[in-house]
Amino acid sequence: MAADDVEMTKEELDDRTMGQLLDIGEEFYRQFERGEIPRLEIPTRSKSNVVFDEDSGVWVYGDKVSSRTANSVGGARKLLRMAYTLEFMRNQIEENRSSTLRELYYLSESWGDAQFTGQGESDRLIEDLEIVGDLRRERLHMRPEEDGATVIGPLYLREQTRRGEREIHCQEDVGEGGYQIPSDVDQVEFLDADAEFVMCVETGGMRDRLVENGFDEEYDCIVVHLKGQPARSTRRLVKRLHDEESLPIVVFTDADPWSYRIFGSVAYGSIKSAHLSKHLATPEAEFVGVQPQDIVDYDLPTDPLSDNDVNALENELEDPRFEDGYWKEQIELQLDIEKKSEQQSLASYGLDFVTDTYLPERLDEMGVA
Repeated sequence: MAADDVEMTKEELDDRTMGQLLDIGEEFYRQFERGEIPRLEIPTRSKSNVVFDEDSGVWVYGDKVSSRTANSVGGARKLLRMAYTLEFMRNQIEENRSSTLRELYYLSESWGDAQFTGQGESDRLIEDLEIVGDLRRERLHMRPEEDGATVIGPLYLREQTRRGEREIHCQEDVGEGGYQIPSDVDQVEFLDADAEFVMCVETGGMRDRLVENGFDEEYDCIVVHLKGQPARSTRRLVKRLHDEESLPIVVFTDADPWSYRIFGSVAYGSIKSAHLSKHLATPEAEFVGVQPQDIVDYDLPTDPLSDNDVNALENELEDPRFEDGYWKEQIELQLDIEKKSEQQSLASYGLDFVTDTYLPERLDEMGVA
């Protein structure tokens, strides 16, 4: 996939995508001509097949491959679904339409034997197309159900919409809810980013606390609400802010194993979307907290670790995204104290503690602000 999507016009992107889809269809045709059973080879999507790419600094799929082949009824049906989907995508791009992943699943009800049995099948097929065609679903005019993640801070941008261009300042032109991140972030042009850094926040409650306390204004900070495990569009926006505007990225989450994985997806990518890591992951991102060490230092309110939490932490000790000394120290400490804590537990010291004391001290320690 080309790295210059943001520099191409929509028409150029559509033309390129049509060519990539045609290449997939032509490969099927060549296999038929050679008298071969149609097949596709796709990187195996498993933890054991995720490797560190030294050049890009993110986790990507390795050399193991899985085959989609028509040598069985089930395999033939999978490739038939891909053929129907290729035709649907071609028509959608030609007509300048778009659809959601959910709509694709329901549209297949008219495809006879190619109908999907569940949305999981249609979602996986789109991922297959991304890998085989070396493209992203946004280029196919596919979008997820509305995510609703938002940005607030000193960022001035221009967005391409069906009703034309609009220019928005993400502090002055929005309410406290912020600017809603679109599904295709590459249709957004950054006009000015008068910020010192970007803070990605896991929970809505903490995001609202930072905004109410004026943290974005006092520290010239762009606050990005991740809404839990962040959507692709959110991760793409964060990466672009780092790469194009040279802004440091920090991630602020709860102190539990599931939140550490949120950081991991922002910084290094995820197993499910490892084929897109170079476009979505920001390996320079840093973890600001809440750290297990903070639980001890601030005697924060906590909950006991569940068995699932313990298993997840132990798995993270083996996860290549958490193999450095910092993470091993923090995870081992958490396993030792057997506790977890939320971002909002910092309110035990008052509503202003997080913006007046905790974050300024952590950011200064990290050399960010």
